Amino acid sequence: MVFFSMQYLITHFSDFQLACLGSFFIHESVFFLSGLPFIYLERAGWLKKYKIQMKNNTTASQEKCIIRLLLYHFGVNLPVMLASYPVFRHMGMQTSLPFPSWNVILTQITFYFILEDFIFYWGHRILHTKWLYKHVHSVHHEYATPFGLTSEYAHPAEILFLGFATIIGPAITGPHLFTLWLWMVLRVLETVEAHCGYHFPWSLSNFLPLYGGADFHDYHHRLLYTKSGNYSSTFIYMDW
Repeated sequence: MVFFSMQYLITHFSDFQLACLGSFFIHESVFFLSGLPFIYLERAGWLKKYKIQMKNNTTASQEKCIIRLLLYHFGVNLPVMLASYPVFRHMGMQTSLPFPSWNVILTQITFYFILEDFIFYWGHRILHTKWLYKHVHSVHHEYATPFGLTSEYAHPAEILFLGFATIIGPAITGPHLFTLWLWMVLRVLETVEAHCGYHFPWSLSNFLPLYGGADFHDYHHRLLYTKSGNYSSTFIYMDW
């Protein structure tokens, strides 16, 4: 199924459309489809026993988050994606068939997660210095009780930084477009889960010892910036 879908896309769309517009469409679809349900869970009070904080966000604050996200995504993310097409080409991104082997795909994505987490840790820690927190990172921390969509609610400067941390791995390895899309989907799902505000019995942190998850990152949002800790995006060993 995936093979025929990619074959259709490669046949009917240009590399520019696939790399830029296709990536933006996939990001938006995965982000909002995975993040919106947590708003309704909170409003309806469903699965409340798994909620990490008992405090709920107001409807107004949730709507503010969605409106700002749409402005940032279309006003910042999309133009950057369109302008970065030469970078995609320069890094050797491939769109032709066949796909790389699953060994190559999984090795590259594992490398991306490790590298992104390392860069994110140090960048995030710097964002918690007094001046940068006040003028940049405090936007993200407007939500002391995070929900899925707040994962990308941030100052435009921070959005650009997060984009760099995510793309540096693919920029080094020059992956197939399918690998790039799969990495993007997994990274979006991971950051939405980390901000979802719920710790479920099926949460990955219950099964993967080095994985942070929602409980790990929720703690970061609850505390003052000078004492927050838990700066990593995915794993916990950098904070150790």
